[in-house]
Amino acid sequence: MSPSDLLRWSEQIAATARTGLGFSESLYERERYEEILKIAAEMRLASGFDGEGFSVQETDDEELVELWRSRVGVGVSGYVTPKVSVAAIVLNQDAEILLIQRSDSGVWLYPTGWADVGYSPAEVVVKEVREETGIEVFPERILAVVDSMRTGFTAIPMYSIVFLCRALGGELRRHPLETLDVGWFSLSNLPASMARLVERVPYLSDLFEEEKGDKSAFFDLPR
Repeated sequence: MSPSDLLRWSEQIAATARTGLGFSESLYERERYEEILKIAAEMRLASGFDGEGFSVQETDDEELVELWRSRVGVGVSGYVTPKVSVAAIVLNQDAEILLIQRSDSGVWLYPTGWADVGYSPAEVVVKEVREETGIEVFPERILAVVDSMRTGFTAIPMYSIVFLCRALGGELRRHPLETLDVGWFSLSNLPASMARLVERVPYLSDLFEEEKGDKSAFFDLPR
């Protein structure tokens, strides 16, 4: 059993308990869901993962239970589902990839952000790239739809829709709050964090040989 397994199981159990609290009016059932939520919190902290906006070293299981409990809705709004993000793999005519240095972590990555209400996924990805980098893009196809907890991108339940995009124009301009730097990078000149990602993520491994790669979208196979 790995820490990532413990994290996944704790989130699954917590989601089940929170959904149960959102739908059940039985006091007996609600007590049982509260107990399950406490067990999930203990598992989450034991995993050692930092997430949900706090450090596991600076909190305890009661604080985590209270955070989860505060997010319980009623009925449909109480059904716990993964968050959704969109991401853009942008290539230029020189086979370079557009990367940002994230202000929250300092890590170099392709542009990504939460899905916004009122926009389609493709509209969000165009907006995100423009805001974070100053570059205008056209989304050509979906490159991947993945569970980001499984790939190790995040410590919270999240699905990521990754678009392959074509650069149309614009000038590099970093977002004053969200990015520390932006730039175009060749395969031989990738920042270390992105180079490691290309090596281990299937839908990026043949990114710089796109014409030779599989045109179908990548997705996580059932376990």
